[in-house]
Amino acid sequence: MRRFLTAALFALLFASLFPLPLAAQAQSFPGRATQGTVRVPTPPANPVVPFVDLSIREPRSGREVAFSLQLLLLLTVLSLAPSIFIIMTSFLRISIVLDFVKRALSLQQVPPNQVILGISLFLTLFIMWPTFDEIYNKSFRPLADGQIGLDQAYREAERPMRIFMFNQMRKSPDNIRLFMSMRGLPKPETLADVPTYVLIPAFILNELTVAFKIGILLYIPFIVIDMVVASALMSMGMIMLPPVMISMPFKLILFILVDGWGLMTQQLIKSFAM
Repeated sequence: MRRFLTAALFALLFASLFPLPLAAQAQSFPGRATQGTVRVPTPPANPVVPFVDLSIREPRSGREVAFSLQLLLLLTVLSLAPSIFIIMTSFLRISIVLDFVKRALSLQQVPPNQVILGISLFLTLFIMWPTFDEIYNKSFRPLADGQIGLDQAYREAERPMRIFMFNQMRKSPDNIRLFMSMRGLPKPETLADVPTYVLIPAFILNELTVAFKIGILLYIPFIVIDMVVASALMSMGMIMLPPVMISMPFKLILFILVDGWGLMTQQLIKSFAM
């Protein structure tokens, strides 16, 4: 009897420690229950990377040689496009004048150089928009439509830029005469007598001269403020105190009171009036 009770106790202890799996246990479901389903989402397809094949072979005709040279010339122009945009537009003068203003106000980090370049870029677009619009309508768009060739498109794009550069030097054509004489060319009578390779360096020299003249005129009132502040500090015996720390707030106040940004922008745009 004791053995039977001991075996029963061991059986109950084993059942409590190691229950049967769920599949072996009896389940009771409602009569109207429906069987549920789980849909496994379809994995996304692998991204397709395009295959680019570049083959080099010998040209079969003169037209293919000309096309290769044109493509090489186009890539060269695109690589030099930022430099061309800077030196052949109003960007050069505007950026130099804005940098002069920053130095005259004794500002080191405000506004940052990226901001100055951005302002110069959009002012350049504002000033030269008629020129760019004429280049697009008479050169780029007909070339894209197949109405003109590459040579004619280049001439149509060159003409508005030459007119713009020549108009900036109309009042002081000394730079054109200088480069024409250094090249050994006769004195020009009209714009057509001036080659493009002479007109571009003359325009760059003219823009640098005009920008430095504007910068000097902007420096004069701020130099006066620096001198007054330095004299006041010297008279009070504050030799160790930098005058720039005292004069900079006064220069900023003066610049804001006279609406310096508005006046400077207005005069810059008027300096390019044709």
